[in-house]
Amino acid sequence: MKVLLVVLAVVLGLLLLGGCAVIQTRNGLITKDEAVKAQWSEIDNQLIRRADLIPNLVNTVKGYAAHEKDIFTAVANARSALIGAQGPAAKAEAAGAMNSALGRLLAISENYPSLKADQSFLRLQDELAGTENRISVARGRYNTTVKDYNASIRRFPGSLFAPGLGLERAEYFEVPAGKDVTNPPEVKF
Repeated sequence: MKVLLVVLAVVLGLLLLGGCAVIQTRNGLITKDEAVKAQWSEIDNQLIRRADLIPNLVNTVKGYAAHEKDIFTAVANARSALIGAQGPAAKAEAAGAMNSALGRLLAISENYPSLKADQSFLRLQDELAGTENRISVARGRYNTTVKDYNASIRRFPGSLFAPGLGLERAEYFEVPAGKDVTNPPEVKF
């Protein structure tokens, strides 16, 4: 009888430990999935912040360079594409197009010395530089979180639970082929 109680206690203990491991693994995967979503949201917020700054910058430059209509159209189109893009790959490509358009917009300021001294223009440039830094930091954090999450759903025991929870590999925020979205547009005065 005593042996039976010991065996029963061991079995119950193992079942309890196994149940705790299952709960911990499942909750850990859910937490990591939510972390990926939160980090993506931060990138999206910063990209939208940059897109919201663009009309102010365009209007400031327009006052000095009214005949530069093509660049204003290109910036407006890039901004619309960025706002409408869905998912990391599309956002990365739209961000690259935005960088290109911003670079051209800021480059035309070289032809307007009084624009380079305008306080609104200088303030907007500082805001854009700060936003570019925030985007870079958010992109790094997101990709680190995605790496951790993807590894968790592929490793044992996470690989057992991920399909049942509907968890799939997350997409990295990668630079589209031929584009450089890691650096803000370079402006030389």
